[in-house]
Amino acid sequence: MSHIDSRLTTDVDRAVKVLRDGGLVGLPTETVYGLAADARQAGAVARIFACKQRPPDHPLIVHIHRPAQIAQWAREVPAAAWLLAETFWPGPLTLVLPRLPDVPDGVTGGLDTVALRVPAHPLARELLARFGGGLAAPSANRHGRVSPTTAQHVWSELGDAVDLLLDGGPCRVGIESTIVDFADGGIRVLRPGAITADDLQRVTGIVPSTRAGSGVRAPGAMTSHYAPSAKVVLVAAADALAEVATWRERGARAGLLCACRPDGLPTGVPWLSLGVATARQAQQLYARLRQADELGLDILVAVPPTDTGLGVALRDRLLRAAGRGDGRVFVQGTPPPDPQD
Repeated sequence: MSHIDSRLTTDVDRAVKVLRDGGLVGLPTETVYGLAADARQAGAVARIFACKQRPPDHPLIVHIHRPAQIAQWAREVPAAAWLLAETFWPGPLTLVLPRLPDVPDGVTGGLDTVALRVPAHPLARELLARFGGGLAAPSANRHGRVSPTTAQHVWSELGDAVDLLLDGGPCRVGIESTIVDFADGGIRVLRPGAITADDLQRVTGIVPSTRAGSGVRAPGAMTSHYAPSAKVVLVAAADALAEVATWRERGARAGLLCACRPDGLPTGVPWLSLGVATARQAQQLYARLRQADELGLDILVAVPPTDTGLGVALRDRLLRAAGRGDGRVFVQGTPPPDPQD
């Protein structure tokens, strides 16, 4: 039996024991795989930060089994937050709420808020039900790198730092949860995801803001994040072949990430298919960013998806993979970024 085989399992009882003993468990969710620890054990939470090489002022998302557990973490819950929890939980939505005094600072990054989510993956739900408490679980990768969407990705990234790895197969959604907060009586999207701004408005009747305030920190909101080793360059579809040619003339090994293979793509230039439907694109995005590194690419020329619906979140991830995130969300009508600016 290989080393990974000894730690790869679907045994939830074994995972519960590891967590109660202060260990780290690779946790499948419908979004991405998380690196889970008991959110009430300061030492276990500190291990997350050390393993990920994550700055200590970056808050973690606490995963809970059911909405009623919000009362164990948050001191108040706006009506809009309850509506969203009742509608989208279990699911890819994180709510940022005022924290109770006993919530550990290590989980909140020292903020007066706590981020909460009820995941939908069957293994995650079974684990949370049996564990009984909250699990701090950021994505199971080194800080700033590409999030994992399979158990093998977790092992390749973190290896022996993970005490146990639950194998739940490929993630169904493929990108991280939507994060919202409720400052000043409104709804603000801190990170876009599969639950769109239109979804939030439909349920609450409130038009969400898509600009983060300067005093708010949220997971995945850095300028550079979700990044492969290859340099990611974003272009409009019409400019993709010319951009690839420019980098090849400079001696770089370039590949192309886009929905459809363009006519005239030179032999020897890898085409990394993103898929046509946005749901498929979300499932494929991080695997393709990892593939760029596996192929030894210097440059990955990427055509961002449409800027509506789930495409908003995909464009956000590609912007940050390119080191071009600026703390805001792509809004409808925003043109593709100029790679030269």
